[in-house]
Amino acid sequence: MNPAFSSWPAFLAMGGYAFYVWLAVAATLLSLVILVAQTLVAHRQLLNAIRRQQARAARLRQGASRLTTTIPPPERDQ
Repeated sequence: MNPAFSSWPAFLAMGGYAFYVWLAVAATLLSLVILVAQTLVAHRQLLNAIRRQQARAARLRQGASRLTTTIPPPERDQ
């Protein structure tokens, strides 16, 4: 098996196409990093929204139970 490049400097030079090759590698890696970061931020925002929604639902349930236990039913005149 023969290596495609004889040395590390030759590998880094990419046969005269280093600018294009390494620019493509950098663009790909940057895109992947942005995609992962965006996914993590969206996941965190979704979890926070779910927590807020659950807390609101718990407050509403607590308020509804407190309302029914503290206010007596209206009296009827007969």
